[in-house]
Amino acid sequence: MCVTAVESRPAGGGTSHVFRAVGELGASPKPSHRPFGARAKAFVALTKPRIIELLLITTVPVMFLAQQGVPDLGLVLVTCIGGYLSAGGANALNMYIDRDIDAVMDRTSQRPLVTGVVSPRECLAFGITLAVVSTLLFGFAVNWLSAWLSLGALLFYVVVYTMILKRRTSQNIVWGGIAGCMPVLIGWSSVTNSMSWAPVVLFLVMFFWTPPHYWPLSMKVKDDYARAGVPMLPVIASNKVVARQIVIYSWVMVAVSLTLTPLGYTGWFYMVVALTAGGWWLWEAHALQNRAKAEVTGVKLKEMRLFHWSITYVSLLFVAVAVDPFLQ
Repeated sequence: MCVTAVESRPAGGGTSHVFRAVGELGASPKPSHRPFGARAKAFVALTKPRIIELLLITTVPVMFLAQQGVPDLGLVLVTCIGGYLSAGGANALNMYIDRDIDAVMDRTSQRPLVTGVVSPRECLAFGITLAVVSTLLFGFAVNWLSAWLSLGALLFYVVVYTMILKRRTSQNIVWGGIAGCMPVLIGWSSVTNSMSWAPVVLFLVMFFWTPPHYWPLSMKVKDDYARAGVPMLPVIASNKVVARQIVIYSWVMVAVSLTLTPLGYTGWFYMVVALTAGGWWLWEAHALQNRAKAEVTGVKLKEMRLFHWSITYVSLLFVAVAVDPFLQ
């Protein structure tokens, strides 16, 4: 199913030209001469805090499910801090590797390495430091199973997704999304120091959620990805094809989400939320597909409707995961 029709990197002298541009942007003034406030804000931006909010939404509720009640709040705090540092390190290393394409994409043109507020060497050191600290924090303050899962997620995102898949295949976000599913496993293992079918089901929900969550955004900014030579599916396929893939993944995601209650891990409340939120998701996914089919007649795609709803959906689903144990 791998389809690659776009060059993985800007050809010929394009890459070196972009790196020269990045260097020029950061040359005056030097990063170390920037105001302290701007520098501190830039280092926080390297961690992509808005994305990490979503990761924590999928971590903490699973801890409630694993405990079948309120977990130790100190453990919750340490797990959240460790998760933030781990994901932040992965995001910083991602920006270090992708600094060439970030410079030519409008959506990423204000990232700290592109503007020169942070130097590439500082970014690399920052990312590695966060990776080491987060792994040791998980290992000594939580448990080593959670530590290895956290480190595995970081390495998968940096090496498998960023370095191997992102610039080579339109299925990059499908398999690269595995890293974003790992907080579910980490949340469960932090409480139980073991694995079970419940976190596996929720892992699969997030796995099938990631493509239909991200592809609508990619449809919106596909010109950006095309200019950077990144073969996101909307770059190499028509909106009609992408919308059909979104519908397929959406149906599988909703079906998987409904298996948690028959397996005995959740009760009626979770099932009601999963059915209601899942039904609305499918309505929006099919509506996007219908608009994609009629796009040639002038109908607006409105792809961001599903993107925004996808964040609401996963928030509602995991809140239900956390609340359900108190209602059984």
